[in-house]
Amino acid sequence: MVVRTLGFIGLGVMGGAMCANLVRRSDLPVVAFDRVAAALDQAVEVGADRAGSVAEVARRADVVFLSLPSIVQVEEVVEEILAGDDRPQIIVDMSTSDVNGTRALGERASEAGVVFIDAPVARLRQAAIDGTLLITVGAEREHFDTVLPLLSTMGSDVVHAGPLGSGQVIKIINNMVVFQNINALAEAMAIGRASGVDGKVLFETLQLGSADSFQLRNAAMDSLVTDEYAPKRFPTLYAIKDLRLALTLAQEAGIHAPGATQTMELLERTRDAGYEDEYYPVMIKLIDGRG
Repeated sequence: MVVRTLGFIGLGVMGGAMCANLVRRSDLPVVAFDRVAAALDQAVEVGADRAGSVAEVARRADVVFLSLPSIVQVEEVVEEILAGDDRPQIIVDMSTSDVNGTRALGERASEAGVVFIDAPVARLRQAAIDGTLLITVGAEREHFDTVLPLLSTMGSDVVHAGPLGSGQVIKIINNMVVFQNINALAEAMAIGRASGVDGKVLFETLQLGSADSFQLRNAAMDSLVTDEYAPKRFPTLYAIKDLRLALTLAQEAGIHAPGATQTMELLERTRDAGYEDEYYPVMIKLIDGRG
């Protein structure tokens, strides 16, 4: 399979940075599109070629990457790509999407002669900027080998998770664990503060012991300690969407997941209290009674 031109659709907080690294590191032309003009302008500034539509990207690119909010947008864009006479050889969905929906899209794409791969990303926005994301890939081995050099421009850890949908399974479970970890840390912060211990001292000390974690060193220190929850960073609504995907997987597997269920209930209460756009650790305000 000869790859001459790349495409990128979806240039949001993560996608814009990912596209920039693809442009800088792949040594291949990248044609980009986003319905938000400012996001597309930024991609063009770092060297991407401007496309006027999804169809134009599909017509010009051999491999098209997607970074979109949910399976709803992914389905819409994929249908638009497949509707054209000129299609890419491969579509790589880097969004966090529904597993069954992903596998159904794979069948639909295959019927149109297009390979569909899921490659959702984990880690923070800074990792997207630095090109050090974790990328879990669901694909046949030969197709994984084809896109590995391209994905390596955006991620430092690119894992072949298994067949189509497997990348989504791992990413969804990763986020489930993340949200439960923050739930536990928010409870710890609330109890510690109520018992007279400074929150910063508490979390700095926990880092020295067996309670240490990535979330403790990052989201907890950035938000729970400072009590600041920036809007749009990774809002409560996004957390609810991802955790719902995990609970759907659990239900389909016949697995009772009380920890994830309790965290979902807390996130929904946080949303209902008016914190839907704030960074999801804001759930502490419901735990300590401020919500």
